[in-house]
Amino acid sequence: MISRRHFLGSSTAAAAGLTLTGCDAAQVNASEADLPPSIARLESWADRARPITTEERASRVEKAKRLMRAQGMSALAMCGGTSMVYFTNVRWGGGERLFSVVVPVEGDAFVVCPAFEEDRAREQLALGPLGGSQVYTWEEHESPYERVAQGLRDRGITSGRLGAEETMQFRFSNGIATAAPAIDVVDATPVTAGCRGVKDDHEIELMKLANEVTLTAYKATYHAMEEGMTQGDVGALISAAHARLGFTGGASVQTGEWSALPHGSITPQVIREGTILLIDGGCGVEGYRSDMSRTFVLGQPTDIMRERFEIELEAQTAAHAAAGPGVLPEDVDAAARKVIEDAGYGPGYTYFTHRVGHGIGMDGHEWPYLVQGNQTPLVKGNTFSDEPGIYVPGEFGVRLEDCMYITDDGAELFTPQSPSLDDPFGNWEH
Repeated sequence: MISRRHFLGSSTAAAAGLTLTGCDAAQVNASEADLPPSIARLESWADRARPITTEERASRVEKAKRLMRAQGMSALAMCGGTSMVYFTNVRWGGGERLFSVVVPVEGDAFVVCPAFEEDRAREQLALGPLGGSQVYTWEEHESPYERVAQGLRDRGITSGRLGAEETMQFRFSNGIATAAPAIDVVDATPVTAGCRGVKDDHEIELMKLANEVTLTAYKATYHAMEEGMTQGDVGALISAAHARLGFTGGASVQTGEWSALPHGSITPQVIREGTILLIDGGCGVEGYRSDMSRTFVLGQPTDIMRERFEIELEAQTAAHAAAGPGVLPEDVDAAARKVIEDAGYGPGYTYFTHRVGHGIGMDGHEWPYLVQGNQTPLVKGNTFSDEPGIYVPGEFGVRLEDCMYITDDGAELFTPQSPSLDDPFGNWEH
């Protein structure tokens, strides 16, 4: 338990330039100033992250083709986003101009690209397994959708089903459907989630590192907090700790009654001794995300705070124990929900207001989800958050979140659970 006498002196915080009003400004100043000792002593772990190779991405493309065959699709179309990075290593921002990578089941992949972007596109394609792909360009007054239709025709695809990656804008998928009316444009989630939802050992390694980085950053920040700091101050310290460890990361910070809002409030808040704090965030390691919540008190928790924390810890443990290959995702959600309901914080979503977990990988939230109604059995390599919560409006919220992955015979957490409000990080040292 931390109390005022263990905090850093206020002069240290002032010298560090941490009395700020916004997270963005605080992050900039905290990175430029002298940092608290618990953060300054952190060293970079960046060399522990092994990048995904071109060969690995090529094997992903081949798996996607197998899934396309099983789904009766002739090709997969992607626009900029994490799925494009996952398969091709092409990083392309959004916008109103269509840039698409199309992967047919048979024949070579092709790219549709604004003409003035061709050189940049070829430069990025060379970084992945589709470096030799044909590029169809379009001028500003021309239809990019006709180029997609042309590329499909050139590969003998004039009918059948084209899978559109789930984040593709409607105007793009609709434009393709209009340009190629004999082709059904369908949801490609069974293909993209079918690949991305099952992580291999390398992906698990990167996610483990990401979660260890975040837990270490949280603990260092915890030891640097003092009463009177704002959300922005604490957020700056969390971001600075991630940066010291070699990665970009951060977290939202909510106190007291605002912690009862699962995703927080924009209301300016100041840390007071004896008040609940809930932090939630993560980082990225070679494109793979961590996601972690910790709830604690600076000072002496009340009995009701301790009681709800213990219920929450039991619920998180129950979900972890329930997870494993062949288990239905809705049963994992039900295991945690039963603990909370049996303790009097029910029924249903009354105080535990969200699902127990979301898939996680290159996106903070991705398929599959641990939620009532999801009856697709879990398989080895699925990765999820385990984050039940108890949120009492007008009082406070408690959430513990660690991520886990499905193994041959159960589930493993990437990081140790938080043991108590008084000792939220235990003996974690890594």
